[in-house]
Amino acid sequence: MAAQTIHPDSITDFYTKREVMIPMRDGVKLYTAVYEPKKNVEEHPILMMRTPYSCEPYGESFDNYLKGFLKTYVDAGYILVFQDVRGRYKSEGEFVQVRPLNKQKKGKKDKKNIDEATDTYDTIEWLLKHTHNNGRVGTWGISYEGFYATMSASCNHPALKAVSPQAPVTDWFRGDDRHHNGAFTFLQTTNFLPALEGRNIGKGVMRQIVKNDVYTDFLALGTFKNADDLVQDTTETMWNNIKNHPNFDAFWQERDARTTCYHLQPAILVVGGTYDSEDCYGAWGLYRAIKEQSPETELYLAFGPWWHGAWTRRNFQGFGNVYFGNNSAAYYMDHIQYPFFRYYLEGKGEKPQNKVNIFYSGKNEWEFSDEWPSAQMEPTPYYIHGDGSVSTSIPTEKESFTEYISDMSHPVPYTALPTTYRTKEFMIDDQRFATARPDVITFVTAPLTDTLTLAGPIEVELKTAISSTDADFMVKVIDVYPENFRYPKEATEYLGNAGYPMSGYQQLVRGELFRGRYRTGFDNPQAFTPNQITSVDYTLYDVAHSFLPGHRLMIQIQSSWFPIIDRNPQKFIDTYHCTEEDFEMKQSIRIYHQEGAATRLLLPVVQE
Repeated sequence: MAAQTIHPDSITDFYTKREVMIPMRDGVKLYTAVYEPKKNVEEHPILMMRTPYSCEPYGESFDNYLKGFLKTYVDAGYILVFQDVRGRYKSEGEFVQVRPLNKQKKGKKDKKNIDEATDTYDTIEWLLKHTHNNGRVGTWGISYEGFYATMSASCNHPALKAVSPQAPVTDWFRGDDRHHNGAFTFLQTTNFLPALEGRNIGKGVMRQIVKNDVYTDFLALGTFKNADDLVQDTTETMWNNIKNHPNFDAFWQERDARTTCYHLQPAILVVGGTYDSEDCYGAWGLYRAIKEQSPETELYLAFGPWWHGAWTRRNFQGFGNVYFGNNSAAYYMDHIQYPFFRYYLEGKGEKPQNKVNIFYSGKNEWEFSDEWPSAQMEPTPYYIHGDGSVSTSIPTEKESFTEYISDMSHPVPYTALPTTYRTKEFMIDDQRFATARPDVITFVTAPLTDTLTLAGPIEVELKTAISSTDADFMVKVIDVYPENFRYPKEATEYLGNAGYPMSGYQQLVRGELFRGRYRTGFDNPQAFTPNQITSVDYTLYDVAHSFLPGHRLMIQIQSSWFPIIDRNPQKFIDTYHCTEEDFEMKQSIRIYHQEGAATRLLLPVVQE
């Protein structure tokens, strides 16, 4: 069928909607909405998304994706499929959060051992028999739905030709939504899980907590234990699993989606946003796992300057106070995603030539290559110094450190403005509010004379001594704009920030918190010896950013990020069951920059 332009209001003239209950191998039936072209002159490719968030609208109304993000596929005559995963909304069965891949199952005849891969396989089997298709199937999904897309890649159905996990949930302990490097995401998880697990868990928890703003009210709430008392849940939920599995044990290990990435048959396009506050870690990590574990897979990567899911917004050009220009989302939709599915599902067009598609903020340009990080990237040590500078010179002082007091009665907020929920803008927020605090230490380069491009992960190597037995460490890499910086009119009109003082803006490029007890392994928490110089090494996930001439690179270090992350009791105790009386509220933290104990960042510098 030749491509046709279908007006959003006229989709029903060209498409039908079928609601079916598709049987799985164990007899459980899954609700599935099948949108099909009315004209069957040619056979159609199938594109499917599986979701825990509902296939609404049910009944005759059509999904809004068909009018927006998927309109290109409607115009191309795809069969578009949406399915409620097992145990959610209109599907039968038991819902299991991030259900692990069952590596013990023995093929299709093993009717009892099911997982998300077998459910995908059985759904594809049904679709091939009951739709006018061309024998080619693709899957996709964003966030949690991206996890299901990842799982689908392991189903080994010969008709599954292309998979696109987008900002996929990948590892809920080390980097995605529920934890950052073992530290609990207090604000987001308290809001998210009670709503997701609503059939078992107390509702309205956030309404009980937030009366003013999240900083004030979560501080007044106190600890995880107090939040748990509000939740009042005794069932087997992820909320309870979090408090019962405080370390990276077998429970979390088997839920790491990166363990499923062997011998994947379909072509895969991994998508993420460099400023995604939820699952940026997962996209980078999944790409690396597939590249390493399944080198035979046709693997593609696309990253843009997006918040969570912003690549579905055709007119996306920036957010908060940062303008990216170059309509990156539209380019991605038209020149990366659709050509990928067109080639593998329609058998049309050319095989995508660019394996890696990365948008660099700062210079605001797309770049294309065959690998990530690029061959031109060289990990380059940047050291902090006692005079507040950052340079490539190794400190030579015999004794030099910067000391601050980490006070959990007054933790460092994640943003300057009062908010009633976690904003998406905090990933690029102005950090001048933090620079002014005594418990945030700051180091900065001289103004740059040449462009400094970072492309890859940032390795943090801290040398520290603390006065108690545990601490958090938050390291930020910041782009300091020149004092005479001004946006052009088109930027301020798009952002709506004409009155904001962009001169000297301190844009967060990457920041990540690490719970110090996990410095020897996430499965092996260790107390600190008070006042002993100790190494704390960890990785800030990848960046793709150019610091332009006249800008400066700043490094900030602090020990709280509230209430994005729960407060560390600053004591080696169970953070999920302790009370506020257990806290070591104030402790001194020293960050060393001396000979033999030099704190540094290994920056992924592109050699131009």
